[in-house]
Amino acid sequence: MPAVQWQVDVGNKILGALPQSEFRRLAEHLERVQLEKGEVVYVTGDTIRHAYFPIGGLLSLVSTTETGASMELAMVGNEGMVGLTMINKTGIIPCDVTAPVPTEAWKTKVQVVEDEFERGEGLHDLILAYLNILLVQISQLSICHRFHAREAALSSWLLVVQDRVNSDTLNLTHELIAGALGVPRTGVTAAAGSLQRAGLIRYSRGRIVILDRARLELNSCECYRTIRDKMKQFPREPAARVRRA
Repeated sequence: MPAVQWQVDVGNKILGALPQSEFRRLAEHLERVQLEKGEVVYVTGDTIRHAYFPIGGLLSLVSTTETGASMELAMVGNEGMVGLTMINKTGIIPCDVTAPVPTEAWKTKVQVVEDEFERGEGLHDLILAYLNILLVQISQLSICHRFHAREAALSSWLLVVQDRVNSDTLNLTHELIAGALGVPRTGVTAAAGSLQRAGLIRYSRGRIVILDRARLELNSCECYRTIRDKMKQFPREPAARVRRA
C-alpha cells in the first residue's frame, strides 16, 4: 500500500495528521498489536519502553492508592498516545495503564518517538496539543469525581467510552466502572439502575446497552461536553499549522 494511503487509513489521529515525511520515518517502526480486555500495559513506576497509539478501543490511565482504591484519571482513544513521559525525560509512568475493552494500537519503541519529537517538527506540535487535551480531561474528571451526582457522572463516562468504541453495547462490569469513577460498586449499581428505569440504558452482568443516547447526553454533567468539544478541535489546528510550515 502506498505510504500516503496507509497514513490516511492508519486509524490514529496523531499519526494521521503528521506530514508525510515524518510519517514515513515513523512507519517502519510501527507494529500493530491487539490488547486484550483487562490487559495491563503499565503499572505505576514502570519504565516506559514502548509508546502506544490506539486505533480502536481505549486505554485507561488509573491512579491507585496504597489501600487499593482506584480512580480513572483519563482515557486515551484514537486521538492520542500513551508514553508522554518522554517529554520530561523521566521515562517513568506515574499511573497504571490498562485496556478496559479489547483495544488495537500501533506500538513502537519510545526512543523512536522521542527522537522524532526532538526534531521540533510536526510530531512535536501534535503531541503538545494532545497533552493539552489530556490535561483538560484530568482536570475535568477531578471536578466530576468530587462535585457531580453519580447518575450524571456515569452518563458522561458511558458517553466518553461509547465515542471511542463506536458501539451502543459496552462490555463493562460494575466493578470496572466503580474503579474508574472512584465510587463503591453499590453506587454504580444504584446509578445504573436509575438510568435503566429512565429508559436510557439496559444493563445485565458485564454488559451495558445505550438505548437513548440523546437523552443520556441531556442527563450527563458538563464534563462530557467539555471533553467532547475539546476533542473536536484536535488535530485540526496543529495539523494545519504544521502543513503550512
